[in-house]
This record gives sequence, C-alpha cells and structure tokens, in this order.
Amino acid sequence: MAEVKWIRINTDMFNNAKIKYLRTLPDGNNVILIWVMLLTIAGRCNSNGFIFLTENIPYTTKMLSDELDFEENTIILALNSLASLNMIQKKEESIFITGWEEHQNILGLEKIKEQTRNRVAKHRENQRVIDSNVTVTLPVTQCNATDIDKDKEVDKDIYKEKINYQQIADMYNEICISFPRLTKISEARKKAIKARLNTYTVEDFKKLFELTEKSDFLKGKNNRNWSANFDWLVKDSNMAKVLDGNYANTSNNQGNQKTLNKNIHNFPEREYTGSDYETMEQKLLNRGR
Repeated sequence: MAEVKWIRINTDMFNNAKIKYLRTLPDGNNVILIWVMLLTIAGRCNSNGFIFLTENIPYTTKMLSDELDFEENTIILALNSLASLNMIQKKEESIFITGWEEHQNILGLEKIKEQTRNRVAKHRENQRVIDSNVTVTLPVTQCNATDIDKDKEVDKDIYKEKINYQQIADMYNEICISFPRLTKISEARKKAIKARLNTYTVEDFKKLFELTEKSDFLKGKNNRNWSANFDWLVKDSNMAKVLDGNYANTSNNQGNQKTLNKNIHNFPEREYTGSDYETMEQKLLNRGR
C-alpha cells in the first residue's frame, strides 16, 4: 500500500470549543498533543480512521504510552477525555477517530489504495506473460513509462531478498543481556523488523543493541523504573532516538547523585552559645501562652 504522508488539520483548530475545553483540564496541553499524534497514527494506518498496531493487534494504553513517550496515566486521561467529547470511539478493541473525513481526503486515500491494487495486478499479469515466453511490445508514452517505474517499486517489495529475522533476534539476545530475552519471533515482530530494514541495515541493528546495553536509562534507572524491551526498540521513532544517542549515559547523570550526597554532609556545624539557648527557650515559652 502506498504510504500516506499527510493529514488535514484546520487552521482554526484552537478556536474549537472542544479544544479550548481540553486545554483547561489538568495536563490539557498534553491531551491536545496526544490527540494530534493519534490523528497521525490514523493517517499512517490508512483504515478510515481506525488506529491499531496491526490489523490483528489493537493498541493498549501501555503500548501507546511507550510509542508516544507519555506516562500511561496521561494516555488514559487523554483517551477518556477525547471519548467523553466524542472525538474518538472504541470499536471492539480498536480506537476510531470520529469524523475522520474532516482530517483526511477520503477519496484521495481510496484512490491510493486502488492505484496500488492495480499496479500489483498489472505486475502479476506481466510476470505471467514473461513466464509464457510471449513477447509483448508496448508503446512507451509518458503515462506508461510512469507505470513501469511504479511496477519496479512493487517488484522491489515482492522480490526483496529474504530477511533473516532469526539473525536479528540472536543479535539482540547476545548483546542485550540486561534485558528480557526474545524467545519468539511473532508476525508483528517480523513486520516491525522488515519495516526498519527499509531504512536501516543489519549493522544499524547491531549498533542499536550495543547502545541499548550501555544505557542505564533504558535498563530502568529512571524515575519511572521503566525499562525497554525488543518491541519498544524496533519502533521507528524509538530506534532513531537510541541511534541518535538520546539515551546515552552522561558524566553529569552519573555524578549528580554522588555530588548531592556529598554536599548534604558538607554544611559547617553551627556553634550555639548559652544566650542562644536562653533565647530559643523564651520563644518556645511565649509560643505556648
């Protein structure tokens, strides 16, 4: 399926009564940010406003918390607030954006889907012709030249070299020894690995796991006692952040606690005189009257 790169947001969005109300709530600005993030996920899913990890795996609040980088309580607050205003709905276990047509060109999305189906069907038909040793000469026009280029893109997806998913799993288990072991390569995990390999190399995966193993934050030394796992690491935004060094240890982070503990005991002890004690005693007696 062709990738969707944009959604529509009204320039008058922040004058909307619902948006204004949400901003008055505790953590209201984060609720608005989560709302916009949900719109982008719905656009990425390209499924008429439904939001899911895959068509068979709906998002949980914990999964959204990890992907959007918010506390789970904030995600729950946002979902409940948006649902109370009928901005989202729960359909079965999936989240659905109410009035999705306001945020996306529905006809345009359907056209993208139809064009993709037609290109794949045309490619398969061409392959049948080739396999039958039938020579067909097509006139090259600007239109069918474009179709040929698109067919090449489809051909890359269909005949891409087989991915060694086990190699990635073994690499993770060998390097990330401080994290939960990966024991099963599910279809969802295969899909995530395949998606990342469209952008990254196997060497990038190795670097990802090495940086993860070196990161105290990702091991759970943070204010939430949260630690990463394989599924979190292979999400697009998370992989990029780890490779960019966002979770690398710093000398400041390692030394802050030691400095704090040391300074607590470094205040000079005050010396009290007899008159100081008499003054404090008089103040206490006056307070009790």
